[in-house]
Amino acid sequence: MDFALNDEQKMMIDTVRRFIAEELRPLEDTLEEQGHLDRTQAQALHEKSRALGLYALNMPAGLGGAGLSNLDRILCEEQFGHTSDYLIRRAFGNVYEPLLHCKGEQVARWLQPAVEGTRTCAIAITEPGAGSDAAGIQTHAKKTDAGWVLNGSKHFISDGEWSDFFLVSARTGDKEISMFMVDKGLPGFTVGKDQPMMGIRGTPHLELFFSDVPLEPAALLGEEGQGFKLAMGALNVVRLAQVGARAVGKATHVCELMLDYANDRQQFKTRIGDFQMVQQMLADSVIEINAARWMVYHAAWMLDQGLDAREQIAMVKVHAAETLGRVVDRAVQVFGGMGFCKELPIERYYRDARIYRIFDGTSEIHRGVIARSALKKGAALFDVHR
Repeated sequence: MDFALNDEQKMMIDTVRRFIAEELRPLEDTLEEQGHLDRTQAQALHEKSRALGLYALNMPAGLGGAGLSNLDRILCEEQFGHTSDYLIRRAFGNVYEPLLHCKGEQVARWLQPAVEGTRTCAIAITEPGAGSDAAGIQTHAKKTDAGWVLNGSKHFISDGEWSDFFLVSARTGDKEISMFMVDKGLPGFTVGKDQPMMGIRGTPHLELFFSDVPLEPAALLGEEGQGFKLAMGALNVVRLAQVGARAVGKATHVCELMLDYANDRQQFKTRIGDFQMVQQMLADSVIEINAARWMVYHAAWMLDQGLDAREQIAMVKVHAAETLGRVVDRAVQVFGGMGFCKELPIERYYRDARIYRIFDGTSEIHRGVIARSALKKGAALFDVHR
């Protein structure tokens, strides 16, 4: 087992860190105050990122992506956690793996433009009655001589405002779910209201409504009835990269700020970092961040070996998300009154962190998955060799 970063990985991390520090962090306060960036600024971020090879890191090099391994991608995603969700999406893209199932004309119409960043895609699974229960969707598509007719609705669709098309899960039979690529602007397709959030300012979360939306045969992604498998595959990657790794990165960034403050801030003529109760908060944060990071890396390594990492990713989703919550809560406590003020970013990080325990499957849902798997597999799920 080799835990050392090689020179290429170090250079990659340094490149991402420098880009975030120079290009993204200066925009964070503006984004928090205004709730958006204008499209000229957003396009400039995209172009600078592509020039450095930082766009579509998860896509094959043959398509114009970075072609990174899962582990190398995770190293970048951890750094992404050091900035805002909205800025990550604009600079680095969000190209979903199910698009790799595109064939024939689908490649030029949907896959290639998504990798190039000329068309933006969002995944649309969540419905008012189907959140963590992704199989409970009611949106449906009926086959016709001309293709399909789509009816239903989605909500909490991240980046819906910016997206040119959507990967929409829909029932195509009583026990069958398929996935479709649905272009914005089709007849019967309307975009509803944005849902303002407590945190992650700037990232829109829209409602989508489908009323007899006509879909041509080419809109079907993969095979009929394969939609649930595609959705779960996409969500597993999201849970590991965009939740697990970014949670570790965000916790790392917050912990560094907390350590600097504990070294500088004095009370009773003593720096607060010398107080044992503050030291416990710092130590617990360092311990938990390291534990969460190695869980993330191990799950990514398993994927690179072609192994089934579903249970490990469920564990990552719970532990990394809850680690972030605890670290940011401690940071507010260490910063005291200033941690509660908008003058510093700590209160923003506190608000942003709360959603990590909810989106892409709540902690409770994943604990149920882990427990059922443990009851079935026994010690093989947690012993080093069985």
